[in-house]
Amino acid sequence: MTKKVIFGLLAAVSIVACSKVGENEFIITGEAKGVKDSTNVVLQKQDSTGIVSIDTVKVIDGKFKIEGQVKEPYLHFIAINGIQGGVPLILESGEINVKVNKDSVQNSTVGGTKNNDYLTDYSNKSKEINKKMMAFQKANMEKFNQARAANDTVTMNDLMKKNNQFGEQLKNMSFKHIDKNKDSFLSVYFINQFINQPDADLAKLEKQFNALTDDLKKTSVGKKIKERFEAINNTKVGSTAPDFSAKTPDGKTVSLKQSLGKLTIIDFWASWCQPCRQENPAMVALYNEFSPKGLKIIGVSLDSEAKAWTEAIEKDKLTWTQVANLKPQSDPIARKYNISQIPTTYLLDAKGKIIAVNLRGEELKAKVQSLLN
Repeated sequence: MTKKVIFGLLAAVSIVACSKVGENEFIITGEAKGVKDSTNVVLQKQDSTGIVSIDTVKVIDGKFKIEGQVKEPYLHFIAINGIQGGVPLILESGEINVKVNKDSVQNSTVGGTKNNDYLTDYSNKSKEINKKMMAFQKANMEKFNQARAANDTVTMNDLMKKNNQFGEQLKNMSFKHIDKNKDSFLSVYFINQFINQPDADLAKLEKQFNALTDDLKKTSVGKKIKERFEAINNTKVGSTAPDFSAKTPDGKTVSLKQSLGKLTIIDFWASWCQPCRQENPAMVALYNEFSPKGLKIIGVSLDSEAKAWTEAIEKDKLTWTQVANLKPQSDPIARKYNISQIPTTYLLDAKGKIIAVNLRGEELKAKVQSLLN
């Protein structure tokens, strides 16, 4: 009995000793057959600024190795100099194995850790759907071109509808992955993608997010999603608009609370946003007509440069309160109001309660007129 216990302990120690990585460490062991020695292999990720290179190593005897520290799982790519495309992987703690297919990068394989096994399984299933979609497009390309030449919109719409079904299959597969794999980084990644879609089922996505493991919710992506849902729930019609403060062009700090009138419009815009600039003449006319009756507007710019912002204010004759943080990628007001596109407007009553969202033009004028007259 004693010998069995000792052997068991030795086996456990042996397993620990064989592990090449410690906590929050990763090793990517790569195989790149046919790739010349000294070719650069780059570990990359994409953030709000674009593609960022994390590390670069060289191929030696058809192999490469990348080692480092990692705090949390996140989507990365392996790019090899001279080969188009990249190999997606989830960078996370552990030993990650990559086999690069230099002639067909999309057929490269990744595994060795939990999230990369999930990624490979999902990729294999999605390839089958994409294969069917490509076959459908190839088989119907001539028919579609003939319909377009004849302006046969019925046939064109029918073919596009059938083609879109493959996209729906991919979407449904992603939802199934979320429901089935509550500990998968892909699940939180998909929710973060879906939440930005115009037709997003936010109630369903929030329920799916709440069912994920705490570890996923604590990732940077998870925290971002939680913040988005809080913003969505706090800016629904009937909610009290979250207060905020920012600086005007002359450097004075102004808050929403002190800017409220009988009716108040929060107008999210930017000098570079052409739809916003096209809306401004109607907004000027609305303000000139109804400001004597109690209408106030506070413009929140998502500009990055003060000069462009102030020049647009002057050129468009925007005489109401304007504020900006000049941090379009991380603007705290935009995050608080779940702004994913501009122009976006919020109409508030005298107590700051949200009456309507995204009314513009004649629809906004009719609403203001009905409330102030």
